[in-house]
Amino acid sequence: MAWRPSWWLDLLKIIWPVAHLGARATRIPVAREVIASLARPLFNEQDFNITYLPINANLQPAASMVLSREILTELICRSAHRVIVRRCSCRDSLGCQTYPVEDACLLLGFDTVNIRPEIARPVSVAEALAHVEARTALGLTPMTGRVRVDDLLYGASNRKRMLTICFCCPCCCTVLNSVKYIPAEFKSSIVKLQGTRVQVDLEKCCHCGICAAACLVEAIVLQNGSIHHDHEKCIGCGRCSTACPQGATSLVIEDPQAAISEILGRMRERVNIE
Repeated sequence: MAWRPSWWLDLLKIIWPVAHLGARATRIPVAREVIASLARPLFNEQDFNITYLPINANLQPAASMVLSREILTELICRSAHRVIVRRCSCRDSLGCQTYPVEDACLLLGFDTVNIRPEIARPVSVAEALAHVEARTALGLTPMTGRVRVDDLLYGASNRKRMLTICFCCPCCCTVLNSVKYIPAEFKSSIVKLQGTRVQVDLEKCCHCGICAAACLVEAIVLQNGSIHHDHEKCIGCGRCSTACPQGATSLVIEDPQAAISEILGRMRERVNIE
């Protein structure tokens, strides 16, 4: 078992804001290359490859509504071992008052056996599935993928046998709130569900701009009374759809089964959780 002291999560609470500040600092030319060179070993496409699952969004076609749960259920049921991190460092460091700090990320795979129980508690398949339901019911957005830095944070071996499922909030999530700042070379590691695009029903849209305000990556904007969406910037998290009070914004997934196959295959290439 990799050694992490019982006070480790308290330390992470203190140092966690450095990650967001580092992302923002990449907009300073002098700092960009220094930070990028330090980040490359941990944030290349093999060691950092994540996808947001728009579980609470208005999805089309209707059959897509169960897509995110199918993906998470498949991953959890295949995993050899599972733990729930006791505290979310993103929310803990910012003193979140909207979403729970306790019982945070779900980590899957054999190497989670090496994480101390003071850091994360072991759970059964049924408990892990219940955790997904409880956290998504609060409106949190699941993010899943290979996150090499989590091996270091939580004391797992770097054997590519641990997969992360985070439950992200718009107010505190370090990745969601840093995407618009990070260098382009790292953005390709945030992969949209295959075939996902944003669709706006112009008859329902009242041009209130709420969807644009909800988008943390500035992929959807209100200009001259019209909504414009940038497909390249979009990470497919579904926040624009969830926020729209008119139900005018939806996520269209062209082929739900192909999307499921692609993400499960991509995760399998990078992580062995069985």
